[in-house]
Parts: sequence; structure tokens; C-alpha cells
Amino acid sequence: MAAKEDLYTKVTPRRQRQNRPGTVKHGSNLDVLLSMGFAKTRALKALVSTGGRNVQAACDWLFSHVDDPFLDDPLPREYVLYLRPSGPLLHQLSHFWEQSRITCAKNKAHNIFPHITLCQFFMCADGKVEALCEALQATVSRWRGRFPAPLPLELYTSSNFIGLFVEEHIAEVIKTFAADFATEAETKADVHVEPHKKQLHVTLAYHFQTNHLAALEKLAKGVDISLGCDWLAVLFSRDIRFANHETLRVMYPYVPQNEDELELVSGDFIFMSPLEQGSASEGWVYGTSLGSGMSGLLPENYVSRADECDTWVFHGSHSFLHGALPSNTGGAVGGLLFDGQLDGRLLDDHLDPTGLGVLCPPVQTMTPSCQSGLAKRRLFVCRHGERMDVVFGKHWITQCFDAKGRYIRSNLNMPLSLPARTGGFREYDKDCPITVFGSTQARLVGEALQESHTVIDFVYCSPSLRCVQTAHNILRGLQLEGQTKVRVEPGLFEWTKWVAGTTLPAWIPPAELAAANLSVDTTYRPHIPISKLVVSEPYDSYISRSFQVTREIMAECKNLGSTVLIVAHASSLEACTRQMQGLSPQNSKDFVQVVRKIPYLGFCACEEMGETGVWQLTDPPILPLTHGPNHSFNWRETLLQD
Repeated sequence: MAAKEDLYTKVTPRRQRQNRPGTVKHGSNLDVLLSMGFAKTRALKALVSTGGRNVQAACDWLFSHVDDPFLDDPLPREYVLYLRPSGPLLHQLSHFWEQSRITCAKNKAHNIFPHITLCQFFMCADGKVEALCEALQATVSRWRGRFPAPLPLELYTSSNFIGLFVEEHIAEVIKTFAADFATEAETKADVHVEPHKKQLHVTLAYHFQTNHLAALEKLAKGVDISLGCDWLAVLFSRDIRFANHETLRVMYPYVPQNEDELELVSGDFIFMSPLEQGSASEGWVYGTSLGSGMSGLLPENYVSRADECDTWVFHGSHSFLHGALPSNTGGAVGGLLFDGQLDGRLLDDHLDPTGLGVLCPPVQTMTPSCQSGLAKRRLFVCRHGERMDVVFGKHWITQCFDAKGRYIRSNLNMPLSLPARTGGFREYDKDCPITVFGSTQARLVGEALQESHTVIDFVYCSPSLRCVQTAHNILRGLQLEGQTKVRVEPGLFEWTKWVAGTTLPAWIPPAELAAANLSVDTTYRPHIPISKLVVSEPYDSYISRSFQVTREIMAECKNLGSTVLIVAHASSLEACTRQMQGLSPQNSKDFVQVVRKIPYLGFCACEEMGETGVWQLTDPPILPLTHGPNHSFNWRETLLQD
């Protein structure tokens, strides 16, 4: 087989074909994989195992499974259809999950995220998965407007079970939907689906210790089941070979010392069957890697318990209230679907040195109710462009300013000129500009927004110069330079713990930015002035600040325009959107891991669900921006050789 790099060079699609909303399309991706020389059975298995993300994800999966003894096994995957809550109710349930984990570590409900089961697990051949996804989309489309809303739930508790049950007459309506899907799936995909016949419910806790009942029941009563919710029909799959195995997460890398040992990669998952532990000695277990398909012995203290659904693959999600949801990511589920996870080969946002790429959680797109005559409200959050100190090193200032403080560029990627600073050029040390390529990145994003006919009503940005310059160049690309002004909001600055030293940067005031020909609104009064920012603020304070200023910005613009663009930092994509969706903040460690994976001009989008005040992530209106490194070239050292 040709080397990975050689195969990639054969693929030069001008643009990835966009999937229809809510459906994972394999067709064009399969054609590309076949043209690269992969067998059809392998190509289909790779696409299905990665949720139909894209060609690169499928290729990565195939290369990582090159030694998988089951690579050519025709055994199909198992599929299941669930109803998943979203919005405020999901926020309530996620809080219950977090608190109940602390209260009762052995609650088996944690193995799977909150859901209502609509059918039993069923098998579908790899070549029929696309038809199966289309069957779900068609069924939901017919039921849109007929699906019960709101869904009445009732709390039920017993000595070993706690759950939220759907009222019986409503449950019968939902079971009719499941039966319709079963019929459609058999017609389109030739699969047998058995609808769930038992009482429909969301399991909160079961198989827990009796002495934990009172605490769990108190937590369950704290779940406000009257809150708004859009129930999503979601399709997942799992590898049937490991359905009854225990799922473990690799915590530390391990290099095998003997032939019967398994290589471990941090973040991978291991399937462990109690029946296979006979060959393992004390302190060791026998398992199979999700990332490679290989099996062997591994040290027990290198892994930890994981949830069953952490390794499931997402294949499509559809809303009954607001239209179909694009399946733009696909991939393994993991982390209650609230956190980042491993990919379906697997697991966004995504550069992972392990080679096990990372996916964002399944993205739910919400559009406003068609009964509302108002335009849907949207929030875009974008990271700034390429920064000077990262490209040219922290000593770039001494290289570019002479003894008199005059700026002289020494590379084509350095800007021709820089704004003057009241405190002198040394202030650039904590507040660096973007490169020429950073400006180009921003302008490309602006041009893409214009091509997609996206109207930006308001632009807000962090006071960092790199963010102001990025916002200015996005407006240039939109051809709005001079028409729309950037509102500089100190409350959008990144976590101050990341600022070196004991003082905050000396940012250029808006009036001086405007004097430097940057499109800045000099009349804007910030929601959080610079005086309110403190050095080394606690993580919780940063998250609260970001949420507060985002909410106030959206409230300020509510009746004046429908779309707001925030240009800030990598951390802003998470900090400004997570709580807007009704989700609890991540812990600081997981937060940092997400932020590290967000590239320059990383772009995300949120939409409000009608006028409910609840927001959901959705597909941005533009394609992603990807580029490679270009190291400094010294022709003398390279070409002048003795």
C-alpha cells in the first residue's frame, strides 16, 4: 500500500460536498477512497466507524487499523435510535449527572447519556447506513409538527430505580413514530428495527446502593422537568463485538516491553472482557484498543473506568421542532455528549499528537420557529489571526525596532507599519500585532461571510491589538470597512492568568486605534471596563465574566440586529458559548485541552431557539480555514554550498 502522504496527494477536491441537514452522506467520500485504492468493504467500514466525517478521518482510521485482525470482518455494527433532550432540560440533567457521580459512583445510568430509548439495538450493513440515515430524516420530516411538545414527564422512584416517565397517552404517540421509523428503515435500508415496547422514560439512576437512595432522590427532585426542551432523534452505533465488554480510558502512554503487550496512547479506549482475563497476571489486564483494533496485555494502573457510550459513533440528529440538524461532525460520542471526546476511528476542534484526531460533540443546529416573523438571532465567535510573537519569537521586538524606536520589518510576513504606542514600542511585548498572513486570514473569513450572504450587524472584540486588527480585516473582507465599527470590549479579554508578569497589557485606547485607521467605535461604552479586570483571576471568575459580557452584548443588540460577531481569543469560543447553551462550565483542565486545539481564525456559530433565550451550536456559514507552516528560508545557508 502506498505511503499515507502519497495517497493524500492523489486527492484534490476543490471543495468538500456539503451534507444535507441531519444526514451523514458517504457517497462522494466513498468514491474518493475507492479512487485511492482502498477495497470497498474497508472504505465503507472506515466511513461508518468515523460517522461519515470526511475522507481524511476515514483514511486515518484505515491507517491506524492496518494491523487490526478484524479489519476485513464483514460483521456489521449495532445501531440504536434515542430521543435526546436539549436546552434547559439538558442543562438540568447534566447537573444531576455531575452531582450524582459524586454522591453515588456506582450508578449504572452513567454508562449512557440522558435519553429515551425508541428501539432495541439492531444491525445494519455498512453499505446500508446512508439509506438508514435517510430513513430517519424522512420519518422525522413527516412527524415535524405532529410530535408532542412539550413532552410531559413524571418523576418515579423505587428502592433501586429513579427515572422520568413519559405520560402513557403521549408515550403511545411517540411509539407510533418509532414504528414509522422501523417501517421506513426496512423499506429504505432493508434492516429490521424493533420499536421499544416498554414504558418510555429517562433513567436517572439504577443499581445503586440502598443508602444512596435518599441523596439521589433529593437530587432528582431538583430537576425542573417543566423547563423547555427540543427532543432530538439521534442515531448511534457501536461495535457489536464489544457490547458486553467493560470500557476503559487510557490515561498514560505505554510502550510494549514484550510481544504480547498492547501499545497505549493517551485518550484511546480499551475494551476489556472478564472472560479474557485468564492470561493476565496481577496488575495487568487483557484488552482491545478502539484506536487500532489490536489486542494484548496492558498495565491496569494506566487505564481508568469510562462510560459505555464514550466509544459510540454518532450518525445523525434531527429536531422535531426546528428542522433537521446537520451531521457535520460524526464520530465517537463520549463525555455525556457534553465534553470533547475521542474520534470514531476514532475522536474537535483538531490536532492531537496521538494521531487519534478529536471531534466536537454532535452539533445541534436550531432555527427559530417558523411561526415567528423575526429573523433568527445568531452569535459568531472567532479567534484572532496569526500573531507576530508566535511566528517570529518573543524577541521579535528587539529585531524590528532600532535604538530610536523606529519599526523596520525584516520579513515579508511582518506588517509594513505598526500603530504608535503612548508607552513606547515595548508595550508590544504583551500586546502583539498580527502578521501579514494573519490579516490575510481575517480578510478571507470576511470574504467568505460575504459570499455566503451573511449579514453582520455588530462586531465586538477583545482590547488586544491582534483581535482589533483581525476584526478590522474581517470587515475589509466583508466590504464594510468604514461602515460597521468594531466595539472594543475589555470583558472579552482572555483568562488573565495567562498574562505574564504582574500587570495587564497596556492596550491602545480606541481613539488611538481609530487614528491608526482601524475601524473602531470611539463612542462605545464597555460592559466591563478595563478597571474591573484583575491579574491572575480565578478560572471561575473568567468563565463568569465571559458569560456575563456575552449575555449583555446579545441583550444590547436584541432589537437592533440579528447577528453579532465576537472576535477574541481561542478560549472565547468555549467561554462565550458553553453557558449560552445551558451547559455547565467544564473544569479548568478540560477547558485548557479544548482551547489548545482551536486554530487561528477558528470560527463557531450559535443560534437562538426561537425566542426562548436558549442557544445551540450550529454549522458556521463558512468553510474552515486550514493552512500549513512555512519556515524561514535562508538561501545562503541552503544554496551556497562548497
